[in-house]
Amino acid sequence: MGIAANALPAFGNLSVKKNDIDELRAQAQSCKACPLWRNATQTVFGEGNARARAILVGEQPGDVEDQKGHPFIGPAGAVLDRALVEAGLHRAELYVTNAVKHFKWEPRGKRRMHKTPAQQEIEACRQWLDREIEAIKPDLIIGLGATAARAVMGRAVKLGELRGKIISRDNVPALLLTVHPSYVLRVPPPGRDQAYHGLVADLKVAAGYLEQP
Repeated sequence: MGIAANALPAFGNLSVKKNDIDELRAQAQSCKACPLWRNATQTVFGEGNARARAILVGEQPGDVEDQKGHPFIGPAGAVLDRALVEAGLHRAELYVTNAVKHFKWEPRGKRRMHKTPAQQEIEACRQWLDREIEAIKPDLIIGLGATAARAVMGRAVKLGELRGKIISRDNVPALLLTVHPSYVLRVPPPGRDQAYHGLVADLKVAAGYLEQP
């Protein structure tokens, strides 16, 4: 059964058509709405089916995504792809994006280590997420992790209390929250399988929702 969340903010009345994703992607390449662009290689915009019934929203591109310019193609992306298959979802039928389109990192030796985006960076990038959602008009948004949940819901939430449930909302797509696949990779091996199967279970709820007429 879904959870009513009628008080959540709407995405606005943006006049963007379904075939405008490529134009939005081109516009976002020059985005300087927050300082993250200074240390990122490039804007990493969303990709996938422009008529998808579901949008997956992650946190931000990682090191691999920043270098190659595509979302969810690094280690976390591999976990997500495997979980989607097990849940009965097909990435080719989905649209995948991030709440923040530039890689935020800090140096650690020769490595660039992920750093969680700040609220003002999430808000600065909200314009692009809003427009992606308005262009595609999905039936369901799948938020992967706390940053994605905050970006979509407009406030911080307790992910553990809401994950794996369909959240019904007025005049905006339904929402399902789950963990980010990078969380699965951070769990020590004794509990990693359980964390992964939890992600799959949540995605199966999304798949069941999308099977409804």
